[in-house]
Amino acid sequence: MTNTGVPAGATLKAVPGQVSSGPGWTYNSTTHQVNVTGNGAVLSDLDIACAVSITASDVTITDDKIVTGGTYGITTQHTADVTIENSTVSGLNKTSGRVDYAIDDLYSDSTGLVIRDNNVSDWRIGVNVAGGQVTGNYIHDPGYISGDHTDGLYDNGGTMPLTITGNTILDSLSEVDAIFLASQPGQAISGKTITGNLLAGGDYAIYAGGNADTSSNIVIRDNRFSQLYYPMSGQFGAVADFDQSGKGNTWSGNIWTGRAQLDDIRPGKIPAGQKANTVPLP
Repeated sequence: MTNTGVPAGATLKAVPGQVSSGPGWTYNSTTHQVNVTGNGAVLSDLDIACAVSITASDVTITDDKIVTGGTYGITTQHTADVTIENSTVSGLNKTSGRVDYAIDDLYSDSTGLVIRDNNVSDWRIGVNVAGGQVTGNYIHDPGYISGDHTDGLYDNGGTMPLTITGNTILDSLSEVDAIFLASQPGQAISGKTITGNLLAGGDYAIYAGGNADTSSNIVIRDNRFSQLYYPMSGQFGAVADFDQSGKGNTWSGNIWTGRAQLDDIRPGKIPAGQKANTVPLP
């Protein structure tokens, strides 16, 4: 997708080679990471060859290239109103240099988080977030180390409102998913909206949060499920763990790319020419 990541033709300054600090941020040569500690800091037009740790609020990461292996590319910690946009975030390669979390809300408590129009690749988990807006991103080409479970977007549950809209999320591996809404024992999950995305791959393209405990207000609407990797989008189907009985849970308007609405895929009603080898959709 050419409308995500660092804009074509942008001139970037290398960190730490050409610049090692700016208002609200500095490169730490001991830990080999960029620390963003100043509220209102703006990091733009930078080529950053290490992780970025954000512990301040009202921070903007824009038009940056962040390529690194290890634990994370960008992490937010106890922040508010951070925006990460128009940036390229990736691991070093698809094997030993894959990044564990490309974009990571470390404590799942950042508020007002906006992740928009980024190009994210070579990850175990592309985006790990509990609330906010994840919009217009291209999350693709996961990396893999033996034993990895890969998730394009992972939400570990809870009730922070989260909107996932207009993204292309492709997990070319057989596990685990494009989008995962976790079901944590003893914890309700609510207020998650997944709409207008193009999704493919994994065991299931979406795990919808209804496996262990109460799920409510899970809205999955107007998404396109691609058969790029598997006939049923994911290896075993388009969706798992969607609780039809949960209050406010909605499944509507979802379609195969170029096929009938998923609402019409019931037992005995599968796409023409495909095998009935999947758990039925809700």
